[in-house]
Amino acid sequence: MSAVPAGGRAPAAIAGARSSPHLLMPMTLLFALLIIAVLRSPVLVTNAGLGSAVIVAAPLILATYALMSTVVAGRGTVDLAIGPLISFINVTLIQLVAADVIGSPIIVFVYAVAVGMAYQLLMALIVIFVRVQPIIVSLSGFLALSGINLVILPRPGGVAPDWMASWGAGTSVFSPVMAILALASLAWLLMTRTAFFTHLRLMGSDERAAYTSGIPITLVRIGAHLMAGFFAGLSAICFTALIGSGDPGQGTTYTLLAVTALVLGGASLGGGRASLAGSLIGAVDLYLITYVLSTFSFGGIQSFVTDLCYGAILVASLLLTLTLPVIQRTIGAFSSLLYFVALAIVALGVILYSTWTGDGPAAPGSAAAGFLEIEALRGAASGAERDGRIWAFVGVLLLTLPLIARTLIMGASRRGIGPIVTIVLAGVVLLGVYLATHGVASAPHGFARP
Repeated sequence: MSAVPAGGRAPAAIAGARSSPHLLMPMTLLFALLIIAVLRSPVLVTNAGLGSAVIVAAPLILATYALMSTVVAGRGTVDLAIGPLISFINVTLIQLVAADVIGSPIIVFVYAVAVGMAYQLLMALIVIFVRVQPIIVSLSGFLALSGINLVILPRPGGVAPDWMASWGAGTSVFSPVMAILALASLAWLLMTRTAFFTHLRLMGSDERAAYTSGIPITLVRIGAHLMAGFFAGLSAICFTALIGSGDPGQGTTYTLLAVTALVLGGASLGGGRASLAGSLIGAVDLYLITYVLSTFSFGGIQSFVTDLCYGAILVASLLLTLTLPVIQRTIGAFSSLLYFVALAIVALGVILYSTWTGDGPAAPGSAAAGFLEIEALRGAASGAERDGRIWAFVGVLLLTLPLIARTLIMGASRRGIGPIVTIVLAGVVLLGVYLATHGVASAPHGFARP
């Protein structure tokens, strides 16, 4: 019979309750930015607004996935060339399309993924057999690809394939870019269920221990780089769809953004730790920062303010990483799942308040317009696009309800279920107060307006 701690809870229950404290900051930042963004511009939660968010954020999210696989492998393998690699695939693709060498969707996808994997394979072979430090190899690749891109396409130009022209419109959430992002995320999740990922994490945490355990570290490292090339190719395709042309320099910004998103999501640059949820949330956080700052007018220093926010968040994330052991000892049974559900319900209440108050645009200076709200955007969102919010609300509900159900099922005792019941009751009370003060019939009437 196994021993049970004095507190009466089994070690497995404690481990299940205390999970992923490194997600504390990115989740808090995510919902804080989401609330501000919705209050400033309710257009974000329309069908077109969410569609635009997907097409803009998809290349960054996939670039973060590409970095994640190599970072987990250890040795400080942060591929600084990820941005120029995306640009390289973009400009060569545009040039080949212009020369009628390639054009069909299948060939374009095969080309983008093959080029990304070929570059990463070359990088892996240099790191493994030539024994050059990964940071030196990645920095060399950054400089070389940046110059090659300018030789191939000296200035932005060219046209994306005809079948890709509608991808960058961002008029609907359900788009080919969304399908690519969903399938890429699903592929990463399936990969985490394999023995390869277990070997990859062990190698990143302690390569010597992995080697003595019989793990083929050479093959595992090559596999990690091939995965990075696969996601880099998908990111280049989404980037091409976003700009609709070729750009030799724009992709380099993704290096800094992807590294920031990765660190913000709780990944360890030393190797052994990174998660899909953390990387996804970190990338979405960076998009929301840009979105929120775009609703303010900083004049000629707009870009500098954005870079300042990126840098400040990166420093704060690194400081939080250093304090994680202290946070774990302080908060004890912290559940990132429970914390996410609580914040999601609060954000849902704010979205309901921001988007369902009134049937038309608020008059300038009226009390109906909040101090964080842009009145012109509120008016634009109160017309035909209002029906798109139904999908936004359904999406949030479909996200939160399974999380609540999963937490209830995994609860080890009634003491663990108590906070969930409190949160659900608080959400019901919040919705009841809203319906009591604004009328049950007002929401459907607002959605039915042309």
